Amino acid sequence: MTEVSGAWLENPRTQSVLSMLTEAGYQAFVVGGAVRDALLDIAVSDVDIATDALPETVIALAQEAGLKAIPTGIDHGTITVVCGDNGYQITTFRKDIETDGRHAVVTFSRTLAEDALRRDFTINALYATAGGHVVDPLGGLPDIAARRVRFIGLPEDRIREDSLRILRFFRFHACFSDPLEGIDATALAACAELADQLETLSKERIGVEMRKLLGAPDPAPSAASMSTAGILMRLLPGASTAGLAPLVHYERAIGLAPDWMRRLAVIGGQNMMENLRLSRSENRQVRLYLTGTASSRSIAELAFRHDAKTAQTVELLRAVSFGRDLTPDLIKTTLRAEAMIFPVRAGDLVGLSGAAIGTRLHELQTQWIASDFQLSKLDLLK
Repeated sequence: MTEVSGAWLENPRTQSVLSMLTEAGYQAFVVGGAVRDALLDIAVSDVDIATDALPETVIALAQEAGLKAIPTGIDHGTITVVCGDNGYQITTFRKDIETDGRHAVVTFSRTLAEDALRRDFTINALYATAGGHVVDPLGGLPDIAARRVRFIGLPEDRIREDSLRILRFFRFHACFSDPLEGIDATALAACAELADQLETLSKERIGVEMRKLLGAPDPAPSAASMSTAGILMRLLPGASTAGLAPLVHYERAIGLAPDWMRRLAVIGGQNMMENLRLSRSENRQVRLYLTGTASSRSIAELAFRHDAKTAQTVELLRAVSFGRDLTPDLIKTTLRAEAMIFPVRAGDLVGLSGAAIGTRLHELQTQWIASDFQLSKLDLLK
């Protein structure tokens, strides 16, 4: 018998929401990501609950318990119940009766088994009771043990139900799979065969998935598989994954946290802002990484003018792009430069006005940076 435990489950608020359902005679299980992550020793963030109680019943039970019930997705059977500072999405067991690759028409079910069959991957079709007992109707536990991402049933069927599952497959592989075991060949073939269905997805949904994939600890194997299957070029024409594995290696070597924008900069691709729906600030940051990589500015200057993280990223991108060695003490150097305060102010430049002040300040800053921030105010104003 497999059990899960942790503060996320033992939380009195979680227990009270579960008991709200079970004490009224209904089934209640924590489902999906919380159970999966607990089994993989990953911190649990959100707790979702599956039940055989109908949405109207969930609302009534919540009101009787003095809890706030929000019909966030009532057409699909989902009610958000707020208990203290925690929000719990409670969804009635359901099964799909019609799908078109983007939307599904569902009907409510009374059985956990039918609810499990409409999910995407076996590792997401795991349920846990309030006491932590894991219910595994579709063989998700062996896949968790092997760190294997496997579609429920035929991959083609699951993908035709929801085109986004193509991208979720690669993202889940990046986050949860054993890199030594490789990718599920059958699923990969189905993703390649049905890649045309990506055209039905909004760029917003694609962008969300790509952010999560590139933010995984090591997205390189998954991204390479996406490229081989012809999927990456559909999302980002001209992108290349060749530099992604070396970049991840350098990140780990100097202790940098994963940064999806850094990874996006190294794979490149046309029309990133449009194709992934980047915000203006995200687009500006990725472009800063790229222009900094191509510039001759020193790492210290980049850290001073922007920030240490930008300078560190540019250094890694230069190492990947041009085969350079990393600057010794990169972290220390960039943090020091970021903290420096230029000693000269506009008011110090007597006799200058307008644009001439800005030009002179930039010249003096350049001299000061070139001196490794050693020149004093007096030295600069001589």
